[in-house]
Amino acid sequence: MDSLFRPFELKTLKLRNRFVMAPMTRVFSPNGIPTNDVADYYQRRAAGEVGLILSEGTVINRVPSSNEKNIPHFYGDAALAGWKHVIEKVHQARGAMAPQIWHMGVQPNSQSGWSPNKPFEGPSALMGSGKPNGVAMTNEDIENTIAAYAQAAADSKRLGFDAVEIHGAHGYLIDQFLWDRTNTRTDKWGGKSLAERNRFAVETVKAVRKAVGEDFPVILRLSQWKPADYSFKLAQTPQEMESWLQPLATAGVDIFHCSQRRFWEPEFAGSDLNFAGWAKKITGKATISVGSVGLSGEFTGAFKGEGSEAQALDQLLAKFDKKEFDLIAVGRALLADPDWVVKIKEGRNSELKGFNRDDLKKLY
Repeated sequence: MDSLFRPFELKTLKLRNRFVMAPMTRVFSPNGIPTNDVADYYQRRAAGEVGLILSEGTVINRVPSSNEKNIPHFYGDAALAGWKHVIEKVHQARGAMAPQIWHMGVQPNSQSGWSPNKPFEGPSALMGSGKPNGVAMTNEDIENTIAAYAQAAADSKRLGFDAVEIHGAHGYLIDQFLWDRTNTRTDKWGGKSLAERNRFAVETVKAVRKAVGEDFPVILRLSQWKPADYSFKLAQTPQEMESWLQPLATAGVDIFHCSQRRFWEPEFAGSDLNFAGWAKKITGKATISVGSVGLSGEFTGAFKGEGSEAQALDQLLAKFDKKEFDLIAVGRALLADPDWVVKIKEGRNSELKGFNRDDLKKLY
């Protein structure tokens, strides 16, 4: 396992090992304000020697950016003070952390009954299911949203975070612009090809890069799959993936965080490379791989309340040793056990925990 415990450095980011805590949505921030419990939750992972912590999705300054009352904000004095406390506690434990900045786009109504006081917004009024549940953004909405991403990134640097991650995956706003099912626009923000529909993502990355400067690392999370269609692929070929990822790299992405349902699966026929491997080959940038690491069953089962058992990391080591990716993100295993990385490091495999639905009900 020694290779996974080598340090990693990129620009100002210095990590003690290659393990990343994947961003996992939690709803424990009353009215969007992260509490001491949230700070302690992340500090425990830093004390447990996670190399880089990626926060839960934290929404930018757009009223309809969230569909839950207690998803944290990354705007406003109270919320930013809460996040300042979080990063201070993570640094006290010798950890590194990036907030994941997020706009959910057009979403189903929450089961909690709460909703923002403006309609959901997206490239069109459509959800991934094809049903309408919002409004199409105007040019002014789009420009203001890009500015809100940039402001959140600038605030992350000002507060002392070590990097920033833009959430561009999983059927949320940026991904809705990428997907022809949800982006039906005929103006400059739409188009028949993935390369054309990439404009919103590219302009967002450019604005974030300008806001944080050249030395502050920018991470972009992307996925081929969608919650409304797990088998979907935005890019059907390596050439189409290049037309998608290379402009984003040029715009300022330092690390591509490539979300798969199962990290070990090849992305295209005829090659063993997974999504992160292809992103690295195409752009030359560093990559994070993620998808059902360390547990039986895939992470999508967690959405349905399914549990998982601890699993060996043989497949992970094989792919890492082939240099398909630089960092590996771990989700449910770290949600259930803040000491997961230490146990792996010390060979305490018999102490590794599984994951069950009750783990979602509190902050360990």
